[in-house]
Amino acid sequence: MEASCQGNVKLKKEERKLFRKQMKASRTLLRHEGIETVSHPTQSLVVANGGLGNGVSRQQLLEVLMKCGSVAALLMPPNKPYAFVTFGSTEEALMAHTTINGFQLQTEDQAITLYLNFVEKVDCKDSACQKLPAGLRVVEEFVSSEEEQQLLSSIDWGSDMSSESAQKTLKHRRVKHYGYEFRYDNNDVDKDSPLPGGLPEICEEVLERCLEKGYVNIKPDQLTVNQYEPGQGIPPHVDTHSPFEDTIISLSLGAKTVMDFKHPDGRSVAVMLPRRSLLVMTGESRYLWTHGITPRKFDVVPASEADEPGTVSSDIGDLTINKRETRTSFTFRKVRRTPCDCAYPSVCDSQGSKNQDCAPSVPQSDGDASRLERKFVHKVYEQIADHFSNTRHSPWPKVVEFLKSLPRASVVADIGCGNGKYLGVNQELCMMGCDRSRNLVDICGERKFQAFASDALLVPLRSGICDACISIAVIHHFSTEERRLAAINELVRLLRPGGRALIYVWAMEQEYKKQKSKYLKKNKAKPEEAMPDTLQQEFSSNRTESSTVSSYEAADFKKSPSVAQNQCELRVHMNRTSFHSQDLLVPWHLKGSVEKNKSAEEALRESTDHSKAAESAPVFHRFYHVFCEGELENLCRKIENVTIYSNYYDQGNWCVIIEKCKKFYVKMV
Repeated sequence: MEASCQGNVKLKKEERKLFRKQMKASRTLLRHEGIETVSHPTQSLVVANGGLGNGVSRQQLLEVLMKCGSVAALLMPPNKPYAFVTFGSTEEALMAHTTINGFQLQTEDQAITLYLNFVEKVDCKDSACQKLPAGLRVVEEFVSSEEEQQLLSSIDWGSDMSSESAQKTLKHRRVKHYGYEFRYDNNDVDKDSPLPGGLPEICEEVLERCLEKGYVNIKPDQLTVNQYEPGQGIPPHVDTHSPFEDTIISLSLGAKTVMDFKHPDGRSVAVMLPRRSLLVMTGESRYLWTHGITPRKFDVVPASEADEPGTVSSDIGDLTINKRETRTSFTFRKVRRTPCDCAYPSVCDSQGSKNQDCAPSVPQSDGDASRLERKFVHKVYEQIADHFSNTRHSPWPKVVEFLKSLPRASVVADIGCGNGKYLGVNQELCMMGCDRSRNLVDICGERKFQAFASDALLVPLRSGICDACISIAVIHHFSTEERRLAAINELVRLLRPGGRALIYVWAMEQEYKKQKSKYLKKNKAKPEEAMPDTLQQEFSSNRTESSTVSSYEAADFKKSPSVAQNQCELRVHMNRTSFHSQDLLVPWHLKGSVEKNKSAEEALRESTDHSKAAESAPVFHRFYHVFCEGELENLCRKIENVTIYSNYYDQGNWCVIIEKCKKFYVKMV
């Protein structure tokens, strides 16, 4: 009798422990995903820890769920740690809730515990069917299994070659070149120095078949073999235009994979490359879209057509995971002997030499915008990083106020963190930063801050990971409305439901409510470096700049022929004056290199003591789009799942705090 009582007590303890964990999972889903659970039985449940993001495959989860009854629908959102299941009846769902809660499931990498909670609805928004990029084709089963083995066996990774650099072990993969070596240091080939031996003889039959089928018009003479182990990948890139002809073809051998394609306007398409398939890239897909392979051990793939070529379906009722295996790609190219004359001059290195005398203009296409930002934002900040950092000291008070208002242990990302001056203002937060300038990121590292190099349009962090984000003086550097909107969308993507983002941009209205900003009121005689650390500190006190960009920078910017001849050229702003246009170039006078072991005050004092050095110091120009009143709010309103929590004007800057909506909307599949 006593033993029976002890057993009941132990059972109750285990039940209470399970219930607590179940409730914790429910609260986590509500806080991070906006998923509301209910206490009464329904036909539908959310399965915490049972998602693709945790390495659980559809088949694995179905085998567990189907023991409790018929499964009407199983929705598994990509990269999420949960799944939704709808049973044929409430009774079957109740049985699953009772028997599967606390069940341990062994995945490839770990044992996970499943926690189930009832939900009123289980659906997700319908997603548009993605199309392959123009000029892209995937041909399945292009080689037989026998040919595949012969091709793989022909590559001797241990052999010595006459060119030491023809075989490399890169950080992310092993590489071998035939015909011509592709140089990763300058993204080019030495056309006058072919590698001995040419292409492997085994490739001849494959190339003849490509010619016969019309996949290539001229026989390739360069081959790059890449070997990828699970977890390895290749960064997004466009094969340089000038070294190679239009069409590029690539065989996938040994295993399948998912390749990600991204258009400059932000569109992205995940493309399945089955084992033994041939990828053909020509035209737009070859010249304009980047392609890359994300380094990971599992790919999200369609469950019903896991080996079909084409785009990976976004139907969460038909997704599963596929464990990667060792994959080897044979990529064939034809070395170009004449300059590239493709239809994408704004991104073409061959055609970049045209229109050298044209000053930069307001961009008319995303390609032009991207090139303008590279020249007049990214490149400039790399060159002025040390000097820029030494003029950035005091955090802006209202940004500090926002950061100190966040709950303890909040995960916060500073997108465009510069030298990291906000990363340490609240030690109770888990803060990380990213910036487009590697030199500024290095300065963050020297200050022991967590920061990494990244473009604000594509931050390599998991969706919904942040409790808050800040974007201070960043979005005004994007040169089109579409790119500014994309930058805000990226902030929203990073936020959890209920999370908030603070955004600062430079205002066109430097006099607001009859009050001049510090930028206009500052004593013009003082050098820029001696100013307090405000956004407007970025400008020199010298008022003698020309009204157009300097000739050496104009020559550095090769405008696309797609830009109209009468298009308005960007003007150089005259410092300490009101703005007369929204799109402009702002000068930065570099005062010489600043030694990193000197204090900012010493550096500033020395820079002001040498007037002759200042006179000969180079002047760089940075692109800005200054925002009119209401423009930032209107941009935020174009994003469906956010609300504007507050907006205000702060010393020459327009500022908003946006909040990501908590509601999780779904439609039945």
